[in-house]
Amino acid sequence: MKYVHTNIVAKDWRKLAQFYIDVFECEPILPEKNIRGEWFEKISNIKDVELEGIHLQLPGYSKNGPTLEIFQYNQQIRIEKKLNQSGFAHIAFSTSELKKTLKIALAHGAQQVGEVVEKSFEKLGKITAVYLKDPEGNIIELQHWE
Repeated sequence: MKYVHTNIVAKDWRKLAQFYIDVFECEPILPEKNIRGEWFEKISNIKDVELEGIHLQLPGYSKNGPTLEIFQYNQQIRIEKKLNQSGFAHIAFSTSELKKTLKIALAHGAQQVGEVVEKSFEKLGKITAVYLKDPEGNIIELQHWE
C-alpha cells in the first residue's frame, strides 16, 4: 500500500495552487487536470460534475512521492473550516525557518490562527509550531522540531 495524495477543493484552483508554489516551494506536475464525463459522475455521485486543477509535488519528496491535489469543481458547497472540526483538520509542513515561512505565507494572503508557540517534550525534543489558514481558509500547521 502507498499513500498517494491529499486533495484540497478550491474556489480558485489557480490562485490557491500558486500560494502553495510561492510559500511552500511545491512544484506543478503537468498536465493540468480537466475531468468530466459519465465515469466521473458515477464515481462522484454528482450529476453534470466537472473539475479542473493540478497536482503539486510536495517539498522534500521525489517526483513519485505524495502530492497535493488542488481541484475546483463546477458545483461547490462552501463551509468554513474550523481547527477542531471532525474529519480532516489540517496539513503540516516542517521548516527550519518557521517565522520566515510564516511571514511569507502572511504576505501571500494566509491568516494566522493562533500564536507561535514552543514546547519541550521529554525524549522528543522541542517543537515550535503555529497554525494558519491559506487564502481559502484551509488550515496549515507550520512546525519545527529540535
